[in-house]
Amino acid sequence: MPFRFEDAAPPHLIGLPPYRHSRPFEAGGRGPADEEWVALDYNENPLGPSPLAIKALQGLLRGINRYPDCHGHDLKARLAERLGLSPAHIALGNGSSELIDLCARCFLGSGTEAIMGDPAFAFYGRVVQASGSRRVPVPLKAFRHDLQAMAQRITPRTRMVFIGNPNNPTGSCVSPDEIAAFVEALPDGVIVLFDEAYREYLPDELQPDTVRYAKAGRPVIALRSFSKIYGLSGLRIGYAIASPDCIALLDKARQPFNVNILAGTAALAALDDAAHLVSSRRLNEAGKQYLYPAFEELGLRYVPTAANFILVDVERDGEQVVRTLAEKRVAVCSLARYGLPTSLRVTIGTPRENERFIAALREILPTI
Repeated sequence: MPFRFEDAAPPHLIGLPPYRHSRPFEAGGRGPADEEWVALDYNENPLGPSPLAIKALQGLLRGINRYPDCHGHDLKARLAERLGLSPAHIALGNGSSELIDLCARCFLGSGTEAIMGDPAFAFYGRVVQASGSRRVPVPLKAFRHDLQAMAQRITPRTRMVFIGNPNNPTGSCVSPDEIAAFVEALPDGVIVLFDEAYREYLPDELQPDTVRYAKAGRPVIALRSFSKIYGLSGLRIGYAIASPDCIALLDKARQPFNVNILAGTAALAALDDAAHLVSSRRLNEAGKQYLYPAFEELGLRYVPTAANFILVDVERDGEQVVRTLAEKRVAVCSLARYGLPTSLRVTIGTPRENERFIAALREILPTI
């Protein structure tokens, strides 16, 4: 009888469905989106990467036969300088998703629980299940994290609380005062993971000071990313901010050379491109001002966003709307797997992309 690998795997892993999030323009191996496609499904920066990052990468390909700096010394030093921390407070990852996985592997396991909003980034639940822990979903309140309800679900088995701020897929955020109160009331032994991948899109007054918790040695981990406003999604690089003893554990669990030489170089250059960040924010704000009234004109409800995407309820089978939009070469994301079968998540694009999306949506809605 042939050997069955499933017989050797733990039940919690067997029950984990494979990750599926294909893009319509990649079906059949057609490769990345061409100019005919409007790609508004992955929350990418439509402005593209920083020109400084592109310049830094030029000529670097001749050196990819060499391993990168295993410790990411230069990037960690630059981040630490900006944050008022030491490099020992920072871990680098192959995107913030790898860091989410590392946190789960370091701090969760059989007999533990992890609390998260519902809906929230689907990857939280996946890493919790893969670690053998138990996911405890807490419904959002008016599409925002209900921190009071989350605090009430903490038990002696709770080891982690996941808070996306802004939250994916709703685009909502919680205020710095709410976050401070939540952290101050935490019982011993509970770690809070703040996923701040979209932080740079928040106005200054809504950006919580999560760095101060790392300075104070509190049980808080803040994750940030170069995939969103910095436009480096394809290179996969993010970082964690936490107390040095936490970072030391993450470094023990990570693979060596987990951040490639291209990603580290591009991130270091992008940090210095303040003009690119300003342009990206302006483009995003302009997109909101176009899309909000367009949705209202179509009679569609939406969630005002603090990120670079919008949740909109099309009041029809969302997956069918996604398929029909794809026929017009417009890609958006269905939220059926998040328990929102009539809603879409739409990245805010360039003016041309936003206009093409609204035109296509206006054309197809009466037919569905």
